[in-house]
Amino acid sequence: MTTETEIRQEVAAWLAANWDPDLTVAQWWEKLCDAGWATPIWPEQWHGRGLSRDLGRAVAEEIRKAGALGPPAGLGMMLAGPTIIGHGTQEQKERYLKKIANGQEGWCQLFSEPGAGSDLAGLQTRAIRDGDQWVVNGQKVWTSTGMDADLGMLIARTNVDVPKHKGISYFAFPMQQPGVDVRPLREMTGRALFCEVFLDDARVPHDALLDAVDNGWNVARTTLAHERQSIGSGGSGPGGAATPGTVSGDLERRAGDFVGKGKKKRASLGGGALFPRSYEILRDAATKQERTGDPHIRQDLARLYMLHEINRYTVLRTKAAMKAGKQPGPEANIAKLANTRMVRLTRDLGLSIIGAGGMLYAEDAPLNGVLQEMALFAPAPSIYGGTDEIQRNIAGERGLGLPREPGDSHKVPFKDLKVGTQAQK
Repeated sequence: MTTETEIRQEVAAWLAANWDPDLTVAQWWEKLCDAGWATPIWPEQWHGRGLSRDLGRAVAEEIRKAGALGPPAGLGMMLAGPTIIGHGTQEQKERYLKKIANGQEGWCQLFSEPGAGSDLAGLQTRAIRDGDQWVVNGQKVWTSTGMDADLGMLIARTNVDVPKHKGISYFAFPMQQPGVDVRPLREMTGRALFCEVFLDDARVPHDALLDAVDNGWNVARTTLAHERQSIGSGGSGPGGAATPGTVSGDLERRAGDFVGKGKKKRASLGGGALFPRSYEILRDAATKQERTGDPHIRQDLARLYMLHEINRYTVLRTKAAMKAGKQPGPEANIAKLANTRMVRLTRDLGLSIIGAGGMLYAEDAPLNGVLQEMALFAPAPSIYGGTDEIQRNIAGERGLGLPREPGDSHKVPFKDLKVGTQAQK
């Protein structure tokens, strides 16, 4: 069995021989992919090394230590790749996985709708078969990085004559086509990480269907489990130094421009990328603001550290289950709930540290507005990836065996369900 020391030595030696800041992003990511270092925890046959998650983390640390550009981040790597590995055909794995691993294609997630967020299975976007294609009409919202995506993980209703969970199909949907209108949504942070997407007679090939027709809910559950596990572990989601895919233009830029002091800053990263390091950020902020002598500040710093450590062990339980071949269970939901709790404590503690300076923003604010950015972003984690209420329902029903909420939506055909006063026809 390969040890962590051996992996670190191998990665360090490979980086010393191969990292060149003058390569384009595309060239560098291709090298990482071919060596298996872009996706080290993926199976060897799918451009990985088959390493454990702990060893995968060691690989990432060595890449950072060398000052090299890391592999493509984003929803392709975080969600689409693992879902395709679990549910895709041989042809689909050959079609999509390498272009995720080498950053040639960027992905977004076309799940939530204006009337189907917490009740995701109530979605109304329709896909109707037309020969070898499906015609899609509807609206999606809260679509992270939709403006930069080549492909989307689309769930759409393909059967209204069965209960709502049983009439959904899952597609690898091409975003760059007529009939797809992506509109960024400006947040109170001033950024636009999320989008709304309007689909008007857009098309997706039948061979882009993952799993069987009408079995998309099972595929979506895999995606959601990976999402909650990643969010719960403090993953920054779609953010990254360089953006994967053909839309942003980063692939042809110099790789060295995205690392070091002169690196380009991604406007869409936002405060969400900072929360995994919230304890270190607030500890340093308290030191710089000379607040470490305040017993309330010290107590909350200790509480934040403990929450990070407790959640780290919860995430390890989830990873152990995945390593044993199981899908993430209620532990992933608990980890996501714990992440929300840490985010709120980070918000309150950060503003306590800077006091009245919290009313300022950007370069005029203490510490260049980092803590204010995190405070403004703080409501988001309790909503995205499934609300806190949904996480509690899932943990209660699947983890504790509590009865489901009353209702007959699992028996009644979708077309006979009512939303407000309108029946779905």
